[in-house]
Amino acid sequence: MRQQQRGGTILGFILGLLVGLGAAFAVAVYVSKIPVPFLTMDGDKSAPPRMPQADWNPNTALGGKVTPPPVAPEEVKPEVVTPTETPAAQATASNDPLGDLAKAQIAKAEKAEAAEKAKAAASDGFVYFVQVGAFRSQADADAQRAKLGLIGQQARVSEREQNGRPVYRVRIGPMAQRSEAEALKQQLASTGIDAALVRIHQ
Repeated sequence: MRQQQRGGTILGFILGLLVGLGAAFAVAVYVSKIPVPFLTMDGDKSAPPRMPQADWNPNTALGGKVTPPPVAPEEVKPEVVTPTETPAAQATASNDPLGDLAKAQIAKAEKAEAAEKAKAAASDGFVYFVQVGAFRSQADADAQRAKLGLIGQQARVSEREQNGRPVYRVRIGPMAQRSEAEALKQQLASTGIDAALVRIHQ
């Protein structure tokens, strides 16, 4: 003969609910008491100081005080005034269209050559780069180079050993004029990218 079971379903449900709540409470207390490895809220002062090797940052040279460079007075370049041709001279030149084309090409080449000579004369003997970062890993440097490529800047990654470790530098350049490099640095700063000016003797 079977015995009747009374209250089994309701009693089992209540006991299961209490055991589940107790387990959830125990887990919540445990999680709130253990320290989080990447986040310390109280700034533990009793922790031993970190080793200098652990805090080594290849970008420390870039992160100094931000002071605007002294503004050098701009050099006044003499303007080259080209004489305008009279209508009579234009009429006689139009009789020989190939000659006009040749004269125009020669004049354009002479202007470009004069501009290059003026640029070389204005050069101060240095080559300028805009360094956007120095990274410990090649992957980080390539990611920064790709980020610059998205905003239209072509950068190069160069490897150099610093303090016995490889450092991957991301640079844009070379540029012959300091003003050109400073303008690029300001353009990058306006997009939120920190950069430094690097000067190398030719």
